[in-house]
Amino acid sequence: MPIHPNFPYPLYLVISEKDCVHLPWLQVAEEAIRGGVDIIQLREKELDTATFIQRAMALKALTDRYGIPLVINDNVEVASAVDAWGIHVGRTDRQPQQIHEEFGHRFQIGWSLELLDQLQDHNMDFVQHLGVSPIFPTPTKTNTITAWGMHGIRDLRTQTDKPLIAIGGMQLAHAHEAFTAGANSIAVVSAICSSLDPRKAAEELKNSLS
Repeated sequence: MPIHPNFPYPLYLVISEKDCVHLPWLQVAEEAIRGGVDIIQLREKELDTATFIQRAMALKALTDRYGIPLVINDNVEVASAVDAWGIHVGRTDRQPQQIHEEFGHRFQIGWSLELLDQLQDHNMDFVQHLGVSPIFPTPTKTNTITAWGMHGIRDLRTQTDKPLIAIGGMQLAHAHEAFTAGANSIAVVSAICSSLDPRKAAEELKNSLS
């Protein structure tokens, strides 16, 4: 799949402190960037907003140093406080239209696509890219409905021109297949965060997409 001109970030890391098993989370993030990660989303579902902002500020300093975008998961107050590039929300989170009405074009808005019917939802007018979630069932995200699989990516590719990010159970073994099925970006959590060598894991994933 060619790189989408509106989302030129083929390798997408979703990170949280609890998902980083062997190394401190910020070290994992930096090693992953050095290995080829193009964009990072901070997902901290269990933190209070003040602590989330502190963590996001530390990551923003890192992503700014390397010149890559930072996305905040499901907390516009945090995204606003750290001047994030984007915000990612799910089907049951604050909706894209609400975010657009409050913040205009300040954030690139990503939306988790869990049901095919969402393609007809009015919120689609306010979404810049779609997280196709999950491709495979995953223990890091349990509140989803549809496991799309590769056939789901192929089907969605025929129904929307928006950038598609494949997320949920993505590992090195599946990355290239998802890319050729029509995904424009591969989002991983454990494939990098659980690795003893996050830089090497990122390098291998990035190479698999070429």
